[in-house]
Amino acid sequence: MNKTEFVEMLAKEADLTKKDARKAVEGMVDLITKSLSKNEPVVITGFGKFEARTRKASTRMNPQTGKKIKVPAKVVPAFKAGKTLKTVVGKKAKKR
Repeated sequence: MNKTEFVEMLAKEADLTKKDARKAVEGMVDLITKSLSKNEPVVITGFGKFEARTRKASTRMNPQTGKKIKVPAKVVPAFKAGKTLKTVVGKKAKKR
């Protein structure tokens, strides 16, 4: 599902106009992005937790040249699914 499809489904589900649904989705994405850029986690109970995690510096090998490359430490966004989401998705996966 892409963003446009998500907005359309949200509009139907929440009885909103597509314009209002798009504003809600974009607002939510903006808020999560701003919070993570400040290293503040966003927890949506039952759904999951968005957070910024620090990835350690490491040494890796370039597969084309075989040379070792130093990869600097960096902060990356991460998502951890909540218990309710895991349960629902797990039940759907078993039916497949």
